[in-house]
Amino acid sequence: MDHARPERTVLRRARTADSSLLFSSPIFALTALVFAAGGAQARTHRPAHGTGPRVTSQLSGSVVAREGGRLRLATQLGNVIVHTGDTAKIDYSVELEADAGPDAKELLKEFRILTREVPDGVVIKGLTTDEEECTGRLWVTIRVNMPRDYNVEVSTGGGNIETDDVSGRVNLFTAGGNISAGNIDGPARIESASGGHISLKNVAGDLTAITGGGHITTGSVGGNATLRTTGGHIRVGSVQGIARLDTGGGNITLQQSGSDLIAETAGGQIEVGEAAGLVRARTGGGGIRVVRLSGPTNLETAGGSIYLTQVDSSVRASAVAGGITAWFVAPPKGQSPCEFNSNDGDIVVYLPRQIPVTIDARIQMGDDHRLIVDPAFPLKVSYDASARGERMVRAEGALNGGGEVIRLRTVAGNIRVALSDTNKQLQIQKEQMEQITRQIQAQMRLLLPIEPSGSPTPQP
Repeated sequence: MDHARPERTVLRRARTADSSLLFSSPIFALTALVFAAGGAQARTHRPAHGTGPRVTSQLSGSVVAREGGRLRLATQLGNVIVHTGDTAKIDYSVELEADAGPDAKELLKEFRILTREVPDGVVIKGLTTDEEECTGRLWVTIRVNMPRDYNVEVSTGGGNIETDDVSGRVNLFTAGGNISAGNIDGPARIESASGGHISLKNVAGDLTAITGGGHITTGSVGGNATLRTTGGHIRVGSVQGIARLDTGGGNITLQQSGSDLIAETAGGQIEVGEAAGLVRARTGGGGIRVVRLSGPTNLETAGGSIYLTQVDSSVRASAVAGGITAWFVAPPKGQSPCEFNSNDGDIVVYLPRQIPVTIDARIQMGDDHRLIVDPAFPLKVSYDASARGERMVRAEGALNGGGEVIRLRTVAGNIRVALSDTNKQLQIQKEQMEQITRQIQAQMRLLLPIEPSGSPTPQP
């Protein structure tokens, strides 16, 4: 076996998982292999484990790679960097580093690399004789060069994972670290169990990305997308299939949804550019903004406002403590009426002059709040006493012959039915789309390329 001296870029490993789990899953006896990406934060760097002298050693080797095969790499600890290119073999190099001490050289010998060819590709395993002994004392970086059209599965018990562009299927898992990747032409599954960041460029197939608390950032997804974090932000360029986005408290930003969208956050904001299909969005404390929607929509926020710039479909929107604003561009399509409900906020609806709809608006606490209707819309305003002695204000009427019903309800807010200014509406739509696009592009620029590809250089 040849030995190499790869460039020294080592990162202190995160807490390792139970070593008995690493080689126990159906995927070549590994834990769930999940593919993800960790942006600029996932760049490997020298570990901050002291300023004294260090002892290092290197290992390297090469295995023949059959066309269209699969690399399955599992290591009990360490960072993994995967380069891809036009090659017919898999080269690997391993850098080991430990603080100098009486047993440093013996500690370096604790880590071994095992490789073997299997019918569907290549297996590489990184093992330690005594994982507890190595924890916090041994730092490992594994670099692999493989064919671009290979499938790849990587699992590490604690460390970052980075990959170049991959043409095949990708699965990556780390028990504690960030994951970053280039473009993926196949489906991808990605997981950082303890909460690292996940950053991807574009995925042509389905994408599943899960993290215990970091951010998730990706460009376009050609298939379905299931993205889940217990507390970070989710930022996505576009999803052509069904999108399920879930965070325990961060913001959700999606530039374009080509099918159904289900988005939920416990306390952040939800921003969507264009939504072609059904939209269900709920937040426990932030606002919701959808620039353009064309399918049935259900929006709920417990503590923020809802803003809709271009509406031509059935919408149910509920805001407990915030207001609701909606610009209609056409009569709402759908099997059910549009309903806007707010407890304490104002409701403002902008309508084109010739829109054929029926308005049903009510303010429960009408003594202290106003219902304002543009003179262009002949609505009948009336006052009714409620069972609790409050005066309810109502506005009803069929506009331009009537049509789909738009129901507006607020307990302690104002209601305004206003004449839409088309130029203003288009300008707002353009500005908001540009704002969301800039947010996504700014995050995508943080996806730095990993080190240039190159085969390990044998040590003279």
